[in-house]
Parts: sequence; C-alpha cells; structure tokens
Amino acid sequence: MAETALDRIVADVRRRLETFTEAPGLEEAAREAVEARRAEGLRSLGRALSIAGPALIAECKKASPSAGLIREDFDAAALAGAYSLGGAAAISVVTEPDSFRGDTRWLIDVRGTVDLPVLRKDFIVTRRQLFETAVLGVDAVLLIARILDKEALTDLLQTAAELELEVLLEVFADEDPATAVASGAPILGVNARDLATFEVRLDRVESIAAELPTDRVRVAESGIHGPSDLDRLRRAGYDGFLVGEHLVRSEDPEAAVRDLLGEQASDQ
Repeated sequence: MAETALDRIVADVRRRLETFTEAPGLEEAAREAVEARRAEGLRSLGRALSIAGPALIAECKKASPSAGLIREDFDAAALAGAYSLGGAAAISVVTEPDSFRGDTRWLIDVRGTVDLPVLRKDFIVTRRQLFETAVLGVDAVLLIARILDKEALTDLLQTAAELELEVLLEVFADEDPATAVASGAPILGVNARDLATFEVRLDRVESIAAELPTDRVRVAESGIHGPSDLDRLRRAGYDGFLVGEHLVRSEDPEAAVRDLLGEQASDQ
C-alpha cells in the first residue's frame, strides 16, 4: 500500500520525538500540574459538550497540508477570545509544527485568555506527549485511533485518565468505529476529512452516527461550512461540532461562531 499523507505526518512526529533528550522529571512535573489544575477547578470538555444545544469546539489552526497557510495574521489567543465571545463551548489548538505550523506555546496563551476547556490537537503516539500536554495545563487531548494499535491506545487512554486529561478519540469517516467504541472512550469524534486522502465525506459522518453509542458524547469534525451543515449533523445525532478552517478564514471569527450557532438557537 502506498504511503499516505497521514503516514508521512506520523513518521515525521516519531522522528522528531527520537531527537528529544531524556526528561526524567517530566512525569513528576505532569502530575504536579494536575494538582494545580484541580486546585483552580478542572474544565471538563465532556461537560461543555453536553449542553442542551449544539456545542461548538472552535479551532485555532494556522495551516494544513491540504489548505496551506489559512490565516496570515494568525493569533491563537485572539482567535480563542473571539470564539469565546461568539459562544463556543471549547477551544481546539492544533500544535503539530511541521505540516500544520503549530506551536505548543499557543496552548498556554489560549488557556490564559479564555475560561473554556482547551483541547490539544496533535498526533499523539507516546506517553511523553501526554506528560508534556499536562505540564502545559491543557484540559483535553486528541487521540487518533488509526495511528495507534490496540495496546498503544489502551496505554494512552489510561495515562490520560491518570493525568485527568479528557480524550477526544477520533476516527475517520471511511473507517469502522468499532475499535474506538470498544475502547470505552466517553468522547468519540468522526472526522469528515480523511488525512490519508484529504477527501471530505460529510455524508459518511452523518451515517456513521448511528454506529456510535448514545451514552457517549459524539463529535462531528471538519467539513462544516455553515449552519445548514451543522444542523444536518445535529439531526443525525451529534452533540458537538469541531470547526476550524471555516472560522479561521473568517474576517470576523466572533460573528462566524454566532452565525454557525444562530440557526440552531432558534430551534431550542
């Protein structure tokens, strides 16, 4: 099978991790950071996505392999602030540095700007990355089922739980979600954009909702460009909606969030 874009991204991540020096105090620092977060009050992604109406995870993403640079004057903290004012339930920050031009420092800036749960969106393949995420003070982390075997997924889910990091476990629209469902992860995401092919399948996201247990928080990711897309997926059974490029490109991100949620608010 030919190498895909996702394969290349994950290989780059693993090579970069191999260059890191040992950090013997990292795990201890991560666990101390958990205590600090607990003292100030944990921000729950699952709770934020369980509100009565549609819950929007608004994403700060500077670039992507398919779109290139998305916003010239990118400022993660400013975007997050606008998203919060617009009514977002949570903020996602893409931190992968090569293909997405991300930066983990944005997580600190964003979490200091908003009172919402902050999700680190990256290609997490090791416990070290989870320890790093905890040290950065983040509330939740994305795990991608396709890039993890069963043993690795189980280990990372357990480590995340120990660090009180909620997990958004993602599958792609073209794959069977059975493994993700069986993992017991309480928040399941379906990404309309397959990072192996960059094809967007909103219809498949819509149909796969029936395969996700109703006792989990279900999140539709990517491919949402307006209230009608969000409404369509909400009617399919999704609770949360992760939107990135549409909002980042907007001249007025706050208004763009209000526009996405406005039509839904009228249904309440």
